[in-house]
Amino acid sequence: MAATLSTPVPQCGHEVLAAVLQVRDEAPAVHVLLWQRALEPAAGSWALPGGDLGPDEHLNASIRRQLAEKVDVCELSHLEQVDSRGRPERVPGRRVVATSYLGLMPADADPRLPADTTWHPVTDLPPMAFDHGLIVRAAVGRLSRKLTYTNLGFALAPPQFTMSELARIYRAALGHDVDVTNLQRILLRRAQIEPTGATVRPGRGGGRPAAIYRFTAHELEVTDPFAVLAPPRSS
Repeated sequence: MAATLSTPVPQCGHEVLAAVLQVRDEAPAVHVLLWQRALEPAAGSWALPGGDLGPDEHLNASIRRQLAEKVDVCELSHLEQVDSRGRPERVPGRRVVATSYLGLMPADADPRLPADTTWHPVTDLPPMAFDHGLIVRAAVGRLSRKLTYTNLGFALAPPQFTMSELARIYRAALGHDVDVTNLQRILLRRAQIEPTGATVRPGRGGGRPAAIYRFTAHELEVTDPFAVLAPPRSS
C-alpha cells in the first residue's frame, strides 16, 4: 500500500484592526487613532488599535471589544469592514491574517485615550508598524469615495451644524475644495440634510444669520449611485 503523505498545517492567527478616523482641529484635517507599540516586533512604531480574534467571536463584535478595552472607544458613528490582508510575511515571526475596518467619529466627539494613544493626521503619519500605513490609506480612500454617493457625512459631522462647518469637514475628508453653496444644493436635493429652523447669530461683521442643519438619517444610505463630488476644475 502506498504511503500517505501529510502536509503540516501551518499555524495562522487572525486579527482585527480599525482605522478610526475623525476630522479634527481648527483647520480641519482627517486624523487617525494610533497607539505606540512598547514590545517587539516593531517596538516604538505606531499601530492601529485591534487584536486577535477570539475563538468564539464574530468579527464586528471583536473589533468593537478591542476598541473599548484598549483605547476606550466605545461609541462609533459608523463602522464597516474594508478588506483582509494575508501576506505570510506581514507580521514577523508568525502568519497573521488581518481583517481591517473603517471607523468614524463625529467632529465633536472627544474620547478619553490611554497615555500611549493619540490622534495623527493621515497626511503626516509617524513610523507605522507592519502594513498599518497601507490600511490607513485604504480606509481614507473608502471614506472619500463613499462621501460622493452616500450620506456618510452624518458620521463625521456633529448633530447640528452650519453649512460652512459642514463644508470644512467635507473639504478635509475629500482632500479638495468644496463650495458651500454647491454642497448645500447637492445634499438638499439628495434629502441628506434638513434645516432645523434655528440660526446662528452673525458675528461682529454683521450679515445674515446662518441656518443650522442636521442629517436626516444616521444609518448609511446610498443617495445617488452615479454622483461624484469632484474637485473643482482649474480655470
